[in-house]
Amino acid sequence: MPPAALEKVLERFQDILGEENFRLSFLHHLRYTRGKDWRSATPQDKFDSLALAVRDRVVEHMIATQQTYLSQDVRRIYYFSMEFLVGRQLLTNVHNLGIVELVRDALRHLGCEFEELAELEPDPALGNGGLGRLAACYLESLASLGYPTYGYGICYELGLFRQRFEKGRQVETPDDWMSQGYPWLLPRPEHRVECPILGRITHDEKGDFRYHPRWVDYQIVHGQPWDLPVVGYGGRTVNLLRLFRACSDEPLDLDRFNQGAFVEALHRRVLSETISRVLYPVDTTDTGRRLRLQQEYFLVACGIRDIVRRYRKRHDDFESFADKVAIQLNDTHPALAIAELQRYFVDEAGLEWDDAWSIVTRTIPYTNHTLMPEALERWPADLFRETVPRHYQVLEEIERRFLRDAERALGKDYAALSRLSIFEHGPQAQVRMANVAVIGSHTVNGVAEIHSRLLVERLFPDFARLWPEKFTNVTNGITPRRWLLAANPGLSELVTARLGPAWITDLDQLRGLEASAGDADLATALWQVKRANKRRLADLVARETGVELPETMLFDVQAKRLHEYKRQLLNALNIVDLYLQLRDDPALDITPRACIFAAKAAPGYWMAKLIIQFINAVAGVVNADVRTRDRLRVAFIPDYRVTLSEILIPAADISEQISLAGTEASGTGNMKFALNGALTLGTLDGANIEIRDAVGAENMFIFGLTVEGVDDLRRSGYRPAEYLKSLPRLQAVFEAIEDDLFSPQERGLFRPLVEALLTGGDHYMLLADYAAYAAARAQTGVVYNDTAAWHRMVVHNIAGMGFFSSDRSVRDYAERVWHLQPVQVPQTPSWE
Repeated sequence: MPPAALEKVLERFQDILGEENFRLSFLHHLRYTRGKDWRSATPQDKFDSLALAVRDRVVEHMIATQQTYLSQDVRRIYYFSMEFLVGRQLLTNVHNLGIVELVRDALRHLGCEFEELAELEPDPALGNGGLGRLAACYLESLASLGYPTYGYGICYELGLFRQRFEKGRQVETPDDWMSQGYPWLLPRPEHRVECPILGRITHDEKGDFRYHPRWVDYQIVHGQPWDLPVVGYGGRTVNLLRLFRACSDEPLDLDRFNQGAFVEALHRRVLSETISRVLYPVDTTDTGRRLRLQQEYFLVACGIRDIVRRYRKRHDDFESFADKVAIQLNDTHPALAIAELQRYFVDEAGLEWDDAWSIVTRTIPYTNHTLMPEALERWPADLFRETVPRHYQVLEEIERRFLRDAERALGKDYAALSRLSIFEHGPQAQVRMANVAVIGSHTVNGVAEIHSRLLVERLFPDFARLWPEKFTNVTNGITPRRWLLAANPGLSELVTARLGPAWITDLDQLRGLEASAGDADLATALWQVKRANKRRLADLVARETGVELPETMLFDVQAKRLHEYKRQLLNALNIVDLYLQLRDDPALDITPRACIFAAKAAPGYWMAKLIIQFINAVAGVVNADVRTRDRLRVAFIPDYRVTLSEILIPAADISEQISLAGTEASGTGNMKFALNGALTLGTLDGANIEIRDAVGAENMFIFGLTVEGVDDLRRSGYRPAEYLKSLPRLQAVFEAIEDDLFSPQERGLFRPLVEALLTGGDHYMLLADYAAYAAARAQTGVVYNDTAAWHRMVVHNIAGMGFFSSDRSVRDYAERVWHLQPVQVPQTPSWE
């Protein structure tokens, strides 16, 4: 037999053997893990058995990876984040293991469909928005590139919340995502850690005239670790995301229980376990703020103790700590890691202060993700001192020494020294955690070029004056394995047919599509893929909202966290404008448009929740009007999450990225939409600027004020009412709102929206940008009708997205921030 023919026979034999092995593994778990035979097995039993059969293969690579790291004593990056929005794991894992078809075929032989079972997997409720999804993309890229990595987060029992609408209002319900169990998590009770909290500090007398603090009368919260394997593409490297759940060793008070005081008998236990109950508890109350601070401390205390335990396996002292350990702070939430690591070195390891501080500041870099003051973590000093009294003292000493050195460098500039200080003094003293993060880190980076510039110019100018070399930029990125390969199989197959599969690990290969931008066959294929994706989304929208969306309409999508600076209200006001024009002039010639929203508002954010209610009310009126519904429809899809975004993003024609210039740090939704062939309607804000540079301004719809324009307008005195005089159509919109067109049963319901714009200062300048936005949006409809021009723009957007791979981002971090080298993990024996 010729060698080529023999090779084909052997490949086929391996396929058959691999499929049989997987089928047997699946049946083994069904019978011996789930305890079911085929007849009694529920779909949930079959999903769990499927996940466990895949996990078996993951675990082999995970063990090999961790053994390699330990034996080589490698330098690792420890990635601290309050959020990891990882999404469903099954599809990502089978893609990255390279066993998609093997699994599909094995299940079909048993009469099951892979996609049907995969739909039973819950979205892990471990994050909220872009911050958590970015962290998940980075972990996947780090594993795919072979970088030794540990993620550290909290295993939230009930996540953020599930969102539903009642009469258009957002209603939050617990997201009990682990109610059926979760097969991907591996318990690690042997690595449980103890975290002291509350209490007070006393001084031990040792006769050496030195301060010897002792933390006493504290409570202990235990951190129970659970490991989530993170599979890199190719399956060879499997890193870990370690999630801690708060638990207590407080026994049940049987005396009180037997007296009928059931709640009191469990009081302290329940209080401890509340720490990991929900993500981002409402912080408008004292108890909510206290819980938020306890969560942030719990994360870093568990993580630092785990890092030290692992380091001490191979090292007797801490001289090599900064050479073996890098601790990345993903935004300001984990900034307490600086105080905790310093406290550990001084109080428990017995290091001198200066030696300890040298290690800390060589170990920790900080990524800032926001310019919003409310997101920079300021804590009332009294609350901070009560919660973590020793850390309060540590920060006082850090500040004392830092300000001494800063005064030597800056002189008697007391205004600057006040801005640089950790403690802000006033009627209510505050602890400024962003300042802690800058002072205690060796590198501070923003996440888009403009954001990094504004960090230096506006947020931290005094620190940049003191340490200009500390500041840098690493533009965000997204993993193409989830956001194209898995989420959009039609488009990924089309790209692979044109370019081959190299783009999966080298997204710059997409540039090869540019030569085909005018290719009619490619345009037809792209149209067919988009049409199928729009049909899938339309089916989902109909199920979830009852709104029918014809796939021939232009799908205009804004999907992101609901915040005033993201300006969903600008979008909604223009929808009302379009509706009124169509109602008054039925012959008006506009491109039929489906305006689609998905967003959650923080439970305590009243204005954001009112905007959601307004959009739903507008949808109710617009969709019910037979005069306009063939040319304009509106849908708000509830409970935005990763799984929903994987359906929504591939179906979008227009991606709304319309934040006021200078408010969005970067964004990653803009990258995901563009990678999937949606055209951006946006401002020059965040990463939109770099996307414009990559795909060409002629292939986007850019409008609105620049950062400099916003500054000039604020300086000259922004008067939104003056803008309204030149916007007669917007005047009509405001009159419709004030006349209760969208709230006939609840008079005056939406008037606060108008008041916030006209008498409340219109902080995010919707009126200043309105005319430009309306014109740019209208232009999207004109271009959409020119099919050839539209598809040329689509191709240029897809082709230009190579720079925005998270592979490029983590390489930037590894080379310029973490000084980390990839590690080759030996190939494990094949199951197949």
